[in-house]
Amino acid sequence: PDLSGYEKYGLGNVKYNISRIHVTAVEFPSASISLIPGTGIKLVIGNASLTIDMNWNIRTWMFKDTGRSTVYISKVFVTAIFSTPLDNTGHTSVSLTSCRTTSGDIDIKLNGKS
Repeated sequence: PDLSGYEKYGLGNVKYNISRIHVTAVEFPSASISLIPGTGIKLVIGNASLTIDMNWNIRTWMFKDTGRSTVYISKVFVTAIFSTPLDNTGHTSVSLTSCRTTSGDIDIKLNGKS
């Protein structure tokens, strides 16, 4: 979905809109799944990265600008634990028990008129 809103800075508001958000690349160079006896499944993703492209525009009382942006997020690490209990009918269900995510670097390139 598109993101829009405003932030108050100094003498006025900065209105922004971010649209056409597309994830263009995802890499999982290191991923593993293991069973945890009596608990469920552990998923570990290491050193992942993703690239996101989007349109943006901002407007203040002094100026306005629009453009494209590319966001590159790298050194992403995820550890997730899923429980796998049996439901009332004897079928296995899956639910997320815990999740920890960290990211190392975020590189933002803005291309606009100004």
